[in-house]
Amino acid sequence: MKAIGYKKAGAITAPDALIEFEAAKPELGELDLLVEVKGVSVNPVDVKVRTRPHMGPEEGQIKVIGWDAAGIVREVGSGVSKYKPGDEVFYAGELTRPGSNAHFQAVDERIVGKKPKSLDFAEAAGLPLTSITAWEILFDCFALKEGEGKEESILIVGAAGGVGSILIQLAKNLTGLTVVATASRPETIEWVKKMGADHVINHRESLVDQVRELGLRPKYVASLNGTEQHFSAIVELIQPRGHIALIDDPETLDIASIKPKALSFSWEFMFARSLFKTEDMDAQYELLNRVSELIDKGILISTVTNNLGIMSAETMIEAHVQQESGRVIGKNVLNGFC
Repeated sequence: MKAIGYKKAGAITAPDALIEFEAAKPELGELDLLVEVKGVSVNPVDVKVRTRPHMGPEEGQIKVIGWDAAGIVREVGSGVSKYKPGDEVFYAGELTRPGSNAHFQAVDERIVGKKPKSLDFAEAAGLPLTSITAWEILFDCFALKEGEGKEESILIVGAAGGVGSILIQLAKNLTGLTVVATASRPETIEWVKKMGADHVINHRESLVDQVRELGLRPKYVASLNGTEQHFSAIVELIQPRGHIALIDDPETLDIASIKPKALSFSWEFMFARSLFKTEDMDAQYELLNRVSELIDKGILISTVTNNLGIMSAETMIEAHVQQESGRVIGKNVLNGFC
């Protein structure tokens, strides 16, 4: 089968940063689906893994990455009960298994959802990783229940990217939280408004002054990037006994500063369930099916802004270049090999 991967971690400008090659079709475990990949998207994790030597392939091997896909089930493992050949699915996969940048991928049925019928494969591929992350921030980290946030507000820092785009929608439509989103460019400001943000503030200016002008005191903060830069402002703004969740990798944080307000603090990492094979691993199956239903009902809308064409080494490199620029709005996607 065709696949795209790399032999050595490094810059995307290297001549062999990503290459197309022939790989063996995956073998299936008991709970695995063999999916013919019809659409993929690119996330920050793709760049992080590709550039970190300790996460790269062994000498002489080629590593296939990619954590978002939609496609058609072609074969199932002996213990599979949720799907059958011919089913259309979408998923984010696992960090420790070969990725979605291939013609076929093996994936555990417990982290796979039914593809939204109203979206094509590439557009559906733009949803899984970000939807899982946003859902787990709201309902695992913050321990919210649907409809119980109507008296409170959430500050989403860095809201125009993939996670922010779906988090705004989930927070508004499922919990009723008042959403304050940060964005700095005219196009990102318009985007987060389209996603449903109640208020938009500029993260290049004082967060404290802008939120106070709104007369709000958020109980929840989701910091999606720039956490180190904004952490002191977040701690100043948030309510006592509020909750901070983040997904980026700040080098240093003054964690002791959250003690006087008795704040809770979470790192959201959507691969944790599959990485440790937790007893509730199929929670991602359940939430992806719920997201699919909400998309088909028009309650949630697609967060895809750009389709870069059929997957190839060249188009995948372009997707990585754009991802590294830090200026992607929503999600970039690509069509599968066929």
